[in-house]
Amino acid sequence: MIRFQGISKVFKKNRVLDHTDLSIGLGERIALVGSNGAGKTTLIRCLLGEYTHDGSVLVEGQAPRQERAAVLQKIGFVPQLPPPLKMPVGQLVNFAASVCNSERARMIAIAARLGLDIESIRHLPFVKLSGGMKQKLLIAIAMGRDSKILVMDEPAANLDPEARHIFFQLLAERQDNTTMLISSHRLDEVAALVNRVLELDRGKVVLDDKVADDVSLSGMLACRLVLRRPEEAIAKALGSWNFRDVGNGLEWEGRVSGADRLRFIGMLSRYVGLLTKISLDETEGGASS
Repeated sequence: MIRFQGISKVFKKNRVLDHTDLSIGLGERIALVGSNGAGKTTLIRCLLGEYTHDGSVLVEGQAPRQERAAVLQKIGFVPQLPPPLKMPVGQLVNFAASVCNSERARMIAIAARLGLDIESIRHLPFVKLSGGMKQKLLIAIAMGRDSKILVMDEPAANLDPEARHIFFQLLAERQDNTTMLISSHRLDEVAALVNRVLELDRGKVVLDDKVADDVSLSGMLACRLVLRRPEEAIAKALGSWNFRDVGNGLEWEGRVSGADRLRFIGMLSRYVGLLTKISLDETEGGASS
């Protein structure tokens, strides 16, 4: 479906991509990871036809640079940094739907699932929205299309835990018939979403590995924590995950998206000295963790 062959890109004598070769098939969910400057975003921009480069990129046999309009019809894209658009939200949705021959109502429905009421903000300039609102709208536009490929650069970075879970559900609904390329500088952010990991370093692929594909993107974990003593820092952190204090600051309960378990455990690791008990139980079948 997607083929990068000998891709090289130089910015001011700095080689960002160095003869990169990749093949990506239908239905693959790929984590594109690497440190800042590794070449992830540049590779995505080449796929979208935004940069000239050495080597070739083909999407179902078409070159993004030479046949950009046709290729972009196949791709839904969520950028890492929202564009500084002054266009009102309603006009932006109408424009996006018309350009890709998609239904405006479908984009609005996906935004609503993510917790964003487009009709209530339709007159606001996109640039005036909060970071989370911008991200929800961009995801709704990308996933409201009948695209075979989803390209997402740090897609859930500004989402609250509930919206992240809905986002994972949306991905689950498309996982059998859509190729997904998810860029992140941290593997734990996206590991549970993917079935293949590609790591870039200085513009070269240094890791290309299949990973276990047995985590439900739509699953939830019921979590209970017992602390050694109450503490404001962990209470604030748990509150951001919508956990409830059920024991005077010593016992906490909440739910964590199955695909977010590594991210959640990473957060808890900062307070390991305070934890006396942790239980994580899958609520849609499976065993305790």
